[in-house]
Amino acid sequence: MNGLDWAVLIGYFAVMVAIGVWSHKRVDNVSDFFTAGGKMPWWLSGISHHMSGYSAVMFTGYAGIAYTYGVTSFVTWSFPIALGIAIGSKLFAPRINRLRSRLHVASPLEYLKNRYDLKTQQALAWSGMLLKIVDVGAKWAAIATLLSVFTGVSLNQGILITGVVTAIYCTIGGLWADALTELGQFVIQLLAGLAMFFAVLVELGDHGGFFGAWDEPELQGHGEPLVGPYGTVFLLAFLFIKLFEYNGGMLNQAQRYMATPTPREAERSARLSAVLWLVWPLVLFFPMWMSPLLVESQKADGSDSYALMTEQLLPHGLLGLVIVGFFSHTMAMCSSDANAIAAVFTRDVAPVLSARARAWGERSGLLAARITTVVFLGLSMAVATQVDSPTFKDIITVVIKWVAGLMGPIAIPMMLGLLRPFRRSGPTAALTSWGMGLLAFWLVNYPIHWAVDGGVPLEYQVSIPLAVSLVLYVLIGYVKPEDTPERMAIIERVNTDDDSAAAVVPVPAPAERTARVRD
Repeated sequence: MNGLDWAVLIGYFAVMVAIGVWSHKRVDNVSDFFTAGGKMPWWLSGISHHMSGYSAVMFTGYAGIAYTYGVTSFVTWSFPIALGIAIGSKLFAPRINRLRSRLHVASPLEYLKNRYDLKTQQALAWSGMLLKIVDVGAKWAAIATLLSVFTGVSLNQGILITGVVTAIYCTIGGLWADALTELGQFVIQLLAGLAMFFAVLVELGDHGGFFGAWDEPELQGHGEPLVGPYGTVFLLAFLFIKLFEYNGGMLNQAQRYMATPTPREAERSARLSAVLWLVWPLVLFFPMWMSPLLVESQKADGSDSYALMTEQLLPHGLLGLVIVGFFSHTMAMCSSDANAIAAVFTRDVAPVLSARARAWGERSGLLAARITTVVFLGLSMAVATQVDSPTFKDIITVVIKWVAGLMGPIAIPMMLGLLRPFRRSGPTAALTSWGMGLLAFWLVNYPIHWAVDGGVPLEYQVSIPLAVSLVLYVLIGYVKPEDTPERMAIIERVNTDDDSAAAVVPVPAPAERTARVRD
């Protein structure tokens, strides 16, 4: 990097902070901070939903998969995400929007204390927060790894730089700042991605051009859609996982659906995100597929290949723009995660822990939301310094194995609890499926993995916990149905299109909540 590249990078950080300061004017209360007051247009929500699903892991971990295996990086990652969101646009997006408009909640998990009970809500809230700390920590480590390649700064310095800038704008402006910065980041990503795409196309002239390059020895087998550990079972498991994860199971995407004015606009938002996930990653991945022809990775997993190729092919200025593109991915996801976890803590956890929190007004609640956002980012940055430790291993292991494997047990009760066919499943089904799913993750990834010759294949490591949770959630619901009038009222309000009809379905307050308020 030279002075021009640094100017682009510093200018980007300044614009992000400026957007956060401007967004501050639109945040008057907790609802504005967490759900944009339900006033976000569908197209902004859709772009924000799309951007909040990326991170620099794409340019490190998934770049390594593309370098090693080729097009399977698209077939087993962004394609199942696109398909999952498309399905969820009908199945989940309108219902999640009604959580805000009908039940007046600001956190995706807030409805669970009425849908199940307080214990279930707290179990999902705490496990979701802890998982997100690890997940976001991996994202910080990914962008810091890229920054170290280009600038020579240490891993910890890179984590500190990106974390502090993100904390400033998302703490000041809430979800509005997240969405508006993600819109700017999308434009930057568009320019940077196209610059890299055309730079690689020019280089392919020496390798037979766009079509002839695939015949080169270095790309032998790279055109196969399912190879190595990424086979049919992995694809099907990942599709099922992403159906829940990218439609709200990881919380931050649920907020985008909640932020739109109506269920119809939430549905349109999801469809836009699905189209972007289907088309745009092809442009981003193409240079990665060609990278074995152009660079030789210095790391065994190929995770540095994209960064090396960028340095080699792009002139200064454009190089800075692509580096900014790396940052835009990670900061978009991490800021949205921070906002989601702050919502879960301040709305779901803190009122249970403290009587003072139950008495928060608009101003004190907003202050608590901002403090929680900073604390979450600080904890995730601390975890990021340990990503390469023996416990977490490497970036891609954390993202694929830990997040995909643990997300299912958390998301199953949250997402399926919205749907009428699962109305019989109550707190017993939810807590059992959650607990046994986490146990299955530990068994498959550690004791059983160590005992099996060659270890348990990756597709089973990530799919078995979700399968266990799903089967138990459905089975226990039929064996021990717990569809009380209070729970049925919740389900009907989020499944009814007609506002007038929904209004006649009251939501009785659970006895335990009423008792707590009286105390």
